[in-house]
Amino acid sequence: MNGLDFPDISPVIFSIGPVDVRWYSMAYLAGIVIGWILISRNVKRNNLGLSKENIEDLVFYLTLGIVLGGRLGYVLFYGGSSFWQNPLQIFEVWKGGMSFHGGVLGVIVAAWYFASKVNYKFLALTDLIVLYAPIGIFFGRLANFVNDELWGRITDVPWAVKFPNGGYWPRHPSQLYEAFLEGVVMFAVLNLLWRHKAVRERHGLVSCLFVILYGIFRIVLEQFREPDVQMGYFWGGFTMGQILSLPLIALGAVVMYFLFRKKAV
Repeated sequence: MNGLDFPDISPVIFSIGPVDVRWYSMAYLAGIVIGWILISRNVKRNNLGLSKENIEDLVFYLTLGIVLGGRLGYVLFYGGSSFWQNPLQIFEVWKGGMSFHGGVLGVIVAAWYFASKVNYKFLALTDLIVLYAPIGIFFGRLANFVNDELWGRITDVPWAVKFPNGGYWPRHPSQLYEAFLEGVVMFAVLNLLWRHKAVRERHGLVSCLFVILYGIFRIVLEQFREPDVQMGYFWGGFTMGQILSLPLIALGAVVMYFLFRKKAV
């Protein structure tokens, strides 16, 4: 059988007594900490009007939004009946099971609350947040690969990987595709655009580009990814990830339209 053997990487980095420190949880921690550092530098460099204490509060609220929104989104969108039969599974975040789309909703709520609390422009804040969101996506997808989850469809491409949980069939390493496009490419595009003062001053533009690009990338990459077994395919062969990405693209396009329309009048 063709295909590369799955690398011998344990999802557990190390253990302290009964506590396992996993790559999955460290991926989220790394994304949050690196984002925190880069937001602080950006605010200082461009004089964006947030204090050190403001940024600390923002990171706290965003972390809650990511974790609560991501987990609840997974339960609602992908969880199936098992979570309703055993609700305590909702708190077993170390086993994986986070929804990006749920995380987006959680971050939107957290950003709105923070912006209202400190009287900061909401779209200016979301622009700052989405600049570094791809870092977390990148680490998260790498952790999905290490966890031997969310693998791709069976294929005969030379770089196919035989995932143990995928039956050792050669499959697309779709987690790595997503890490590259949704992480590396999107980070580069958004941050290159951010260098232009006109882009920074048009609050909401970078946020719109983020959700549009993510939606497009996700819809395309779902063609290589095996759908969640409890969900399968929907009408027309669509997956849940594709269905949830369509509103993101629509939202980004509508907000961008009004942004440019407002500037034109």
